[in-house]
Amino acid sequence: MYRTFARRHASTKIAAAVLALAATGAYAANNTSNVRHASAAHADSTTTQLPRGVTPSHYALSLTPDAQASSFMAKVAITVTVSAPTSSITVNALELTFAGASIEGVGGMQQASKIDIDADKQTATLHFAKPLAKGQYTLAIDYSGKIGSQATGLFSLDYDTPEGRKRALYTQFENSDARSVIPSWDEPDYKATFALDVTVPSNQMAVGNMPITSSVDAGNGKKRVSFATTPRMSTYLLFFGLGEFERATANSDGTEIGVITKKGALAQGRFALDESAALLREYNDYFGVRFPLPKLDNIAAPGRSQFFGAMENWGAVFTFEYSLLLDPAISTQADKENIYVTLAHEMAHQWFGDLVTMRWWDDLWLNEGFASWMESRATERMHPEWNTALSAVGGREAAMARDALVTTHPVVQRIATVEQASQAFDTITYQKGEAVIRMLEAYVGADTWRTAVRSYMKKHAYGNTVSNDLWREVDAAAGKPVSAIAHDFTLQPGVPLIRVDSAVCKAGNTTVKLTQGEFTKDRDGKKALTWRVPVIAQTVGSSKLARALVENGKATMQVPGCGPLLVNAGQSGYYRTVYAPALASGLAASFAQLPAIDQLGVLANSQSLGMAGLQNPSDFLDMVKATPLSADPQVWGKVASVLGALHEQYADGSAEKPARQRAFDAWAVSRLAPVLAQTGWQARDGEASSVATLRTQLISTLSSLDDAAVIAEARRRYAARSTDPAALPAPLRRTILGVVAQHADSAMWDQLHAEAQAEKTPLIRNQLYDLLASSDDAALAKRALALALTDEPGVTNSPAMISRVAHTHPELAFDFALAHLEQVNARIDASSRSRYFPRLAAASAQAAMIDKLEAYSQAHLAQGARGDADTAKADIAYRIKVRTQRLPAIDAWLAKQAG
Repeated sequence: MYRTFARRHASTKIAAAVLALAATGAYAANNTSNVRHASAAHADSTTTQLPRGVTPSHYALSLTPDAQASSFMAKVAITVTVSAPTSSITVNALELTFAGASIEGVGGMQQASKIDIDADKQTATLHFAKPLAKGQYTLAIDYSGKIGSQATGLFSLDYDTPEGRKRALYTQFENSDARSVIPSWDEPDYKATFALDVTVPSNQMAVGNMPITSSVDAGNGKKRVSFATTPRMSTYLLFFGLGEFERATANSDGTEIGVITKKGALAQGRFALDESAALLREYNDYFGVRFPLPKLDNIAAPGRSQFFGAMENWGAVFTFEYSLLLDPAISTQADKENIYVTLAHEMAHQWFGDLVTMRWWDDLWLNEGFASWMESRATERMHPEWNTALSAVGGREAAMARDALVTTHPVVQRIATVEQASQAFDTITYQKGEAVIRMLEAYVGADTWRTAVRSYMKKHAYGNTVSNDLWREVDAAAGKPVSAIAHDFTLQPGVPLIRVDSAVCKAGNTTVKLTQGEFTKDRDGKKALTWRVPVIAQTVGSSKLARALVENGKATMQVPGCGPLLVNAGQSGYYRTVYAPALASGLAASFAQLPAIDQLGVLANSQSLGMAGLQNPSDFLDMVKATPLSADPQVWGKVASVLGALHEQYADGSAEKPARQRAFDAWAVSRLAPVLAQTGWQARDGEASSVATLRTQLISTLSSLDDAAVIAEARRRYAARSTDPAALPAPLRRTILGVVAQHADSAMWDQLHAEAQAEKTPLIRNQLYDLLASSDDAALAKRALALALTDEPGVTNSPAMISRVAHTHPELAFDFALAHLEQVNARIDASSRSRYFPRLAAASAQAAMIDKLEAYSQAHLAQGARGDADTAKADIAYRIKVRTQRLPAIDAWLAKQAG
């Protein structure tokens, strides 16, 4: 699944068999002595929330949806094996109404004598008067259910067309929502085959995981469509879609690749279709196992979710339009790259996740961390002109930012409830998982790593695994115990801190002494955990690398050459580096000579150490001051991002900017405005794609810094759009509108609102409603919040608008959502609320918000569903700490610059 980070959950309380070992983020971080032991103890066991003894092997599902009535009728025949005599069978079921059930096999057929529903546990128990002996049976269930309006279970999405409003149906089952459509063993380890047939309107296209085998007239304007039987797979990968669709296809390595869109949008899917075909060939080669299904569709859907952008259903990838379709009228270079990354991520899942699936949600990173790593690898390899290798630093930094807080958790974590499983789709699972893989690949070598991955795929195809299954293959391929390092980074939380204590050059080599601690942002004096840390270092200007493994807290390494020392050269390591003062000064002085990826890493490292109090916070600004105009566009993008974040740190919620913030903003503008002047507002023929992306970053950041020149130019272009077609070029359209909306007055807000109401293209319409929620003006933000609770924006835009207001006005958005709790809850699926509400508050820097979040948690969240709320509180506390303890040093530095 491709997650959008803010993004997922609350209030279904399911007791796990292992509840006593369940760990919240705070538990995991504060009880690290137990984490490794507990994780290792359960690594080779299988968790289940259902009684053992009955196992499914095949589902034959007949589904008849009624889109207008938001309901469906269904029948399912499940082939099961009873391994121990029983008089009842328990399945997962959520909001299903049962008409009856029977079982046929050993001893003949009998009807279920009673069906007990447990709404809290999300189960249905079918009782039989005559006990079932060991053997194989067919369990037949007749039932009905609901079609929702949010992207969970079987749901509908409405969209406008020139012919009027249309409705399409889709499914989203990860992590635990197949049970709302099919009574099932809705856990990843219960793999089975699926045969789906649907009775649907004759004029609509039905889509499933497999190709259609037959379509026959069913009368009354309906047809019955049957799909081929799937391979063995987990329930959460089952897919069904229905609507007025179009499909384009291509052949790649013997597989039919398809893109499916609503009618009229198919041309916008051409980029995705072409790139999918190339990606399939690349993945077939890398994994050493060919894609095993006869077809692979990418299905584009209007609307959006706050919590994910795409889902890897086997052979039928679901993706919201903004992450799949390239619209020449509005799409940017960044959009194109994001579409590619989403494709690469979901297609990687067809192997890591679909063919080989984690046994239980504890090892979710085996799906998501690997798909994230593979998306990056594929993008670097297939589109080197985008220079996306540098983006790996950003992903690692996002993981470290979370991992350095008390509320972090191990990559492999204990999952006990549906809500905890949903909350596991986070930065640690995705970005830290990817960073650890990148580090281990660099440690053993790319060829060795691929050998291990290929062996893992072949050995576990169609099965379920735990992390140790992978580590065994890596150890075997590498010929050394890589698993020991892997366990250190996946079975305990946190970020290693490598201290460079000394570096002495003699006879052309530099002897470096390293010690290992732990980097934390909110636990001064914490006793450091220990890791075995692979370290790569070099002297600036030398092409020769030195490698060492820091064990038992220390290491000495010989680095070829003499000169400034760079530790974590190439940025593959997952650790922070703090240098002795003289070494730090030498590295800073040679900053301009570093490769771009190391400039990014050094900038990020310096900024994080400064904010955590491990060095002067202004050291980062010295590097920014020394960054030449000729630096890589992605380096300037990082500078713009951090300066924008510091601008937000100064904000105190008042209508007028504090004087401190004005001083910082003026200096930040003085650094970024010359870069924009060099880049220009107009794209140049042959410019690098990273320049196009930087242009939008600079305009947006300078807008946030209240740069009068940027605001005036954006307004001029917006005013001239009707007479000058070049005023709003597609690559800048959204960015320019964003500046106009951010600084809108009431009249301009009304004008944008009118445009949103009139717009019929879903992608553009969604953008306009998002813009209405992006104003700096609190009064206009309140109008956007009120609008979000009407039917006008659409049910998937409403929660997005509230979230967008929260970016700038977190207190306002959170208070509004709580004051309208019932209405907001109606627009968010129930299992997502424990993530949604805390994330509205996460950008706050007010101590009172911590108390509000605690009160919300106590009132609305189960004890095991408070991970996102705890993380939001930790983020707020750290932001307050930065404001009070770090910004004064930046103020002093700025005063010196002015003097």
